[in-house]
Amino acid sequence: MGRDLDKSGKKSRPSDVDAFLNKVAAIPPARSSGGAGRLLFAMDATASRQPTWDHASHLQREMFDAAAEAGQLELQIAYFRGFGEFRATPWTKNSQSLINPLSRVNCLGGHTQIRKVLDHTLKQTRQKKVNALVYVGDCMEEDADQLCHIAGELGMQGVPVFIFQEGYEPTAQNCFQQIAHLTNGAFCRFDVGSADVLKKLLKAVALYATGGRKALEDYSRKTGGETLRLTQQIK
Repeated sequence: MGRDLDKSGKKSRPSDVDAFLNKVAAIPPARSSGGAGRLLFAMDATASRQPTWDHASHLQREMFDAAAEAGQLELQIAYFRGFGEFRATPWTKNSQSLINPLSRVNCLGGHTQIRKVLDHTLKQTRQKKVNALVYVGDCMEEDADQLCHIAGELGMQGVPVFIFQEGYEPTAQNCFQQIAHLTNGAFCRFDVGSADVLKKLLKAVALYATGGRKALEDYSRKTGGETLRLTQQIK
């Protein structure tokens, strides 16, 4: 599929954020009591994301910090780039230990490898429960039916996929929305002008993976503003 993205045209609307947080709040609790939640954070690091990579990386680090503040949460970073390169860090409860590996990642040209992300998540959750997958990307250059088939398997394993699409590419958006639906996850677009929105949504997912809906509601009461307004609508 093409990578002709409109990163300055269609913006994230308040209704998009409302719908995303409504979906997060409706999902069953992320984990049973007594164990740490596990959140796998995957990124497209191909060349089309280079213009906004540094800024996105900063927001991703803020999500890790929010996850650490939220309580026990195991994190893993996975990314793909270049010619068939796919890497994943070890699982860790120390969010600060992920900052250096993340800072060393640069974008390289290549096709998307979303299937590897989904396959990896499925393998991980069969070994030990993964409570949520966050995926940040802009395009999709693979067979949508194959991706949706694996997404269906993740859905049967109870792993919701939260997808954040940078910019606007309709073919990718359609596939991403189907993946979110099949896994009982959620989809939301963002752009270079919606940094605050992305930060709030990433923190919401981290808190959800840690403590479910209650943690999300506690966060909204603490931060107030837009997040509080949206969570009040959920109630």
